[in-house]
Amino acid sequence: MNKSELVNAIAKKEGMEKKAAEKAVNAVVAAVTNALAKGEKVQLIGFGTFEVHKRAAKTARNPRTGEAVKVPATKVPVFKAGAALKAKVAKKK
Repeated sequence: MNKSELVNAIAKKEGMEKKAAEKAVNAVVAAVTNALAKGEKVQLIGFGTFEVHKRAAKTARNPRTGEAVKVPATKVPVFKAGAALKAKVAKKK
């Protein structure tokens, strides 16, 4: 499912216009993005948790040349699924 399909599904389920559903989706994405940019954790009970993890600097190898390459430390967003989401996905039809 892509963003437009998500907007259509929300609009249909909630009986609202697509523009309103798109605004809601954009607002949620922006709120999560802004919180993660500030280093905050976003926890949606029953769905999961978005947070930022720090990756340490490391030395890697260029597979083509075998040359050592320094990879700087960085922050990456991660998502950890909640118990209810895991259970729903694992449930067989």
